[in-house]
Amino acid sequence: MLTELPITHACEDPVKRMAFLIRPFLLCLFLMASSASHGQTIADLYPQVREFFPHADRFGALEGEPLAAEIHQDGKLIGYVYLSGNVVRIPAYSGRPINTLVGFDMDGRIVGVRIVEHQEPILLVGISEERLHRFVHQYQGKSIFDQIVIGGGRDDAVAVDTISGATITVMVENATIMRSARQVAESRGLVPPSAVPLAVSGRSEREEEKSHEERKESRPLVSTAPGRPMELSSANKKKRTGANSLTDKSKSSYARMAAQEEPIWRVAWRSRVFQIVVLCAGLFYLSLILFFQDWLARHPKLLIYMRDGFLLYTVFFIGWYGLAQLSIVNVLTFVHMALHDFQWENFLIDPMMFILWSFVAATLLLWGRGVYCGWLCPFGALQELTNQLARRLGVKQWEFPAMVHERLWAVKYIILLALFGISLQSLVDAERYAEIEPFKTAITLRFQREWGFVFFAVGMILVSMVNRKFYCKYLCPLGAALTYPARFRIFDWLRRHRECGHPCQVCAQECEVQAIKRNGEINPNECHYCLDCQVTYWNDHKCPPLVEKRKRRERSVRAKELVLGMEQVIGQSKMDDSPCNGCRARDGENP
Repeated sequence: MLTELPITHACEDPVKRMAFLIRPFLLCLFLMASSASHGQTIADLYPQVREFFPHADRFGALEGEPLAAEIHQDGKLIGYVYLSGNVVRIPAYSGRPINTLVGFDMDGRIVGVRIVEHQEPILLVGISEERLHRFVHQYQGKSIFDQIVIGGGRDDAVAVDTISGATITVMVENATIMRSARQVAESRGLVPPSAVPLAVSGRSEREEEKSHEERKESRPLVSTAPGRPMELSSANKKKRTGANSLTDKSKSSYARMAAQEEPIWRVAWRSRVFQIVVLCAGLFYLSLILFFQDWLARHPKLLIYMRDGFLLYTVFFIGWYGLAQLSIVNVLTFVHMALHDFQWENFLIDPMMFILWSFVAATLLLWGRGVYCGWLCPFGALQELTNQLARRLGVKQWEFPAMVHERLWAVKYIILLALFGISLQSLVDAERYAEIEPFKTAITLRFQREWGFVFFAVGMILVSMVNRKFYCKYLCPLGAALTYPARFRIFDWLRRHRECGHPCQVCAQECEVQAIKRNGEINPNECHYCLDCQVTYWNDHKCPPLVEKRKRRERSVRAKELVLGMEQVIGQSKMDDSPCNGCRARDGENP
């Protein structure tokens, strides 16, 4: 006797019944979408390729290894189009590669270039589409087998013009285009000109051109199945033995071109030798000021000339000429790359920024945040010089009350926290919101931007005429970020007297960034290391404790002169010149 087992039907539960009916439908939709996506041609995905090959009548799909699409005209293969992101991924200034659509014909001539995706901050908000189009248009007509360099400087290379303010980005883009194009050409069997001798076995130039055309028609073609190795046509299979030497020459030519390519950072450093030398000289000059600050503070006029001269150097050379304005974007990019794929080469590609950041990192640990904010920030130096000019013109200064001033300090830390939070989700969005920094407008792009950005930057500079370095004190997220590593500083070379703050308030009143507390203590998170308080510290006509000591010395000298005068009248005094115990106790010395 067989016992009938109970059967559980999925249809008994309405939810399960609905899922049971929808599942095949969703599977069909997925298969249809996958089939449609696989069948899309490069022209469907990127219509601009039709401008690359205006006479083409058939555009293939991205396939093969590396991915590239064949372009045909009248049944004949006339070129290839590909996305650089599928071939090489060279990190640019933002730490992300620039995805570029590139097309070239069967002779290796570039017929079109379009940037389709990037996250470069200077291109996102600082460079117009017209300037970007003019740059990439320079590659049209050039050979992928040429050595193309940015800005020239080499007789054996083809030069293209750079984009002002985006030199590093265009260097990366140049390497991306050329390296990816050669990889695609090599995988498709294109023969470099250097691998084809002009005359073989005594043949004439016309015969060689005819032979070259035959090779073009019978060159290896990629199979239609992605990822499969290249298959030779039947004509080529018959001639395979005779083509081996040509293949070897082609491989050696590609290997030679790859060996001739230098790392991008080396090219960048070699092309900016003058800027590197001048920057290093300026940083050495600043180091001397910091190490001999006590001596310079005793010579205030010399210190003023040296400081103002360095501020001019910072604005004109570091800022407007070298474009080495540090930004909170650099900090966010560094953190992002440290958490993902850190490579020193990504930072070495800009020598000015790398050297400056290295120096700032050292000064943060030695002296704190103030060295950068007070001496090396181009926008900060521009505000400082603007404020000095306003004072000489008699512009009245205006400061916030101490309570309001301390509350406003928190604003820049809130801005930093917001930008950091946004960067965790999207570095691109964080770079857009980082426009709270007027650095790019005022320094990197030299005010050549849309009026809204210029209005904000100019407004911050005008405010600094009546409130010294207003932006730096209250709004700068970079300054806020630098306070965290500065907490580990080693030295504290800003001298203070015991009387500072108890009761003397001279330095606290004169500090124009209001970084000295009422108790005389200097707040290292807000100090800009201008050394004004150190000038006062050594000034015995201004610092009350030193003034009192000076007056005592003067009184002592006058008393001695009076005694000498009396001796000449009434005779030799029996008093010696050494002070009594009471005088020693008064002067704080041991009796």
